[in-house]
This record gives sequence, C-alpha cells and structure tokens, in this order.
Amino acid sequence: MSAARDYGLDDDYEWARPPEGGWTADDLDELPNLPPHTELIDGSLVFVSPQTSFHMRAIRLLDVALCYQAPDEFDVYREFTVTLDVQNRPEPDVLVARAGADIGPKKTRLLSGDVILAVEVVSEDSRTRDREVKPRKYAAVGIAHFWRVEESDGLPVVYVYELDPATKAYVPTGIFHNRLKLSQPFPIDIDLTAINRRPSAAPPSTGTA
Repeated sequence: MSAARDYGLDDDYEWARPPEGGWTADDLDELPNLPPHTELIDGSLVFVSPQTSFHMRAIRLLDVALCYQAPDEFDVYREFTVTLDVQNRPEPDVLVARAGADIGPKKTRLLSGDVILAVEVVSEDSRTRDREVKPRKYAAVGIAHFWRVEESDGLPVVYVYELDPATKAYVPTGIFHNRLKLSQPFPIDIDLTAINRRPSAAPPSTGTA
C-alpha cells in the first residue's frame, strides 16, 4: 500500500518536494493543501498529530488568562506562526507580542522581534522540539521569556525560563504546580487547577493571595 493511500489520498498524489536548501518561511504561505498548524523547522515542514484534550485545555487556560491579565501594550495569540529566520517559522501554542505587531486581519505571522513570550505545551510527538529545538531557537533570536508546559496527573506543570542576554540562552527561573504567579514579563497569576473549568465572562479566579 502506498504512503499516499495511508493518508486517504489517491496513489497519484504529488507530495510537496522541497527545493535545494529546504523550504523558506515565505513558502509556508504559498504551498497548497498544507495541513493546519504546519510549522517550518530548519527548512523542513513539520506536521502535527491530532492533539489531546489536555493540550487543547492547557492552551485555552493560558490563552484566556493571559488575555485578561496582559496590559494594553501587549496582545495575546494562540497557535500563530512566528518567523525566526528564513528557514524557521514555528507556531507557538500561545504567545505574547507587543501591541501593533499585527498589522492587518490577513496577516499570517509575526516577527520574532515583536514577541516577548512563547509558550509550548508538550505533546507526545513534539517532546524533542518543545524541550530542546524550539527553546534554543527562540533564545537565539532574543525572545525574552519561554514557558514549557508538561502534563502531570492531568494538570499542567509550567517550567519558566528567562533569556540571559549575555549568553543568548534561557535560564530556568521556576517550576510551577497548581498556581503560576510571576512578575515578569508583567504581573501574572493563573490557577493551573482550573484547566478543566469552562472560561467564564469574568477573569478566572487566581486563588488566594
């Protein structure tokens, strides 16, 4: 059986063939029929597997909480690509960027210089990318803050990193269970145990002070 048929495609389906040197960040907008949430890492297309309910709920929790808590000078995005360089255009699960970085409703990406926080929720098929490859690339282009989110007994554990500008590498600043409370990049207080609660019209409870 052909690989095309494995994916429910005709045997004569033409797979995208990368040019010499690999794909570029601009190609991601031009290639036809790419699956949703395709990323570009080192010139190669990366396709994601169907995500778990934990992954979806963790993204929703952080997206909603950050939207409520971010000051007006920042915008919050979920599952939106960022151009790091000509051969790297990943899609953080959640990110915070400077307001004004989005210059129109048809824009499909941000530039790394506008991003202050990138968040990756680790999946079965993305462990190496989320733990090693992406943070290294985010740090290299100067994104100041990075969070890695892992699952433990159904709840999120958030590993928080801050960029050391001298070494262009992330330094761990904390591991957070149950409650994520930070002063940088702005005051943040998130009840991580609320992952299975539906968002309400009011800001999510952050627990006791």
